Amino acid sequence: RTIEENLDLFEKMKAGEYPDGTRVLRAKIDMSSGNMNMRDPVMYRILHADHHRTGDKWCIYPTYDFTHGQSDSIEGITHSLCSIEFEDHRPLYDWYINELEIFHPQQIEFGRMSINYTVVSKRKLIQLVESGIVNGWDDPRMPTLSGMRRRGYTPMSIRNFLDLTGVAKHNSTVDFALLEHSVREDLNKIAPRRMAVLNPLKVIIDNYPDDLVEEMDAINNPEDESAGTRKVPFSKELFIEHSDFMEDPPKKFFRLGPGREVRLRYGYFITCNEFVKDEKSGEITELHCTYDPASRGGNSPDGRKVKATLHWVSASHAVKAEVRLFSHLFMSENPEAVEDGVDWKTNINPESLEVLSEAMLEPCLKDEKPGYKCQFERQGYFCLDEFDSSPDHLVFNRTTTLRDTWARIQKQAKKGK
Repeated sequence: RTIEENLDLFEKMKAGEYPDGTRVLRAKIDMSSGNMNMRDPVMYRILHADHHRTGDKWCIYPTYDFTHGQSDSIEGITHSLCSIEFEDHRPLYDWYINELEIFHPQQIEFGRMSINYTVVSKRKLIQLVESGIVNGWDDPRMPTLSGMRRRGYTPMSIRNFLDLTGVAKHNSTVDFALLEHSVREDLNKIAPRRMAVLNPLKVIIDNYPDDLVEEMDAINNPEDESAGTRKVPFSKELFIEHSDFMEDPPKKFFRLGPGREVRLRYGYFITCNEFVKDEKSGEITELHCTYDPASRGGNSPDGRKVKATLHWVSASHAVKAEVRLFSHLFMSENPEAVEDGVDWKTNINPESLEVLSEAMLEPCLKDEKPGYKCQFERQGYFCLDEFDSSPDHLVFNRTTTLRDTWARIQKQAKKGK
């Protein structure tokens, strides 16, 4: 077929004279090439459909391979970074640009990095959003930049994570614990410490004056002396974590129990003398304790030791908040590894989000702005939600726990050598 005939056929394609799939425009390269992409690849095909921007103006559309290099060239891209499956497309990328004699970007391929307990495929992420499994692209459980930002990840922590993983030619899967390690490393340096009780249990200090409110000096960040201190109110009625008390504690439980003495951080030594139970449920609802006035600040003049230090908030000064605790979105390390005919979404973790609606926080947190990050002592790192939080209804998202799983993995690996 002559050049003139080909041009005439292409004009008829463009004019809409042929139905879908009956004609294509191909590049004449080498049908005997060992690279299938170079065997006279399709450049344009017919598609009678409305375009979201141009409507029905066009009925022919270029292929990705044909437009890839030209788009990069027009936009002044110097290095086109692609995942490894585009490696055998590079000869075609170069061929088109060379034949058109336009500015030539360099295509570079790298291995796709996955994270365990996560999917990063856009097609699968779209399914999670559209099926309502997550609450949008910025859901804190999503491996998107908007999701990570809402969860409280910092730009520096993500950069540090990428520095640790590096760039490889082969596909790889990275442990989610390494990402959490990077977040902890950064937040540990910059996040102020605050006290928050997520599952409150009331404590009444029977021998503390009814109307007395003391202000205790609390350290803002032990990693940063310049962060200084703050005042935390202390009163007769406090909240501690429900899990910090046991009616019949086992041998290695060193926190509060009947007749036991513990330290309240920045406060006093207290001893539990009595507890109150709900008659119907049997749940412990209140503790009655006494305090040692000489132990102000958390140390006793007689030098006696206690085995536990508990965080707390003053009941009359506490700010109520909703706290969201996030776990892995999937129960399996490799959510996409399922048997034929099995939906990969069966690996969804039904307990990936836990909402605590009765958390009590120290009062200084009520004035913070969305995006504020801090460490809830003994709990983890948290971020004030950008969208759902308001002055009347604080919502904190847990960024990560305090326990460093990655450090433990590294330690175990060293022991095994």
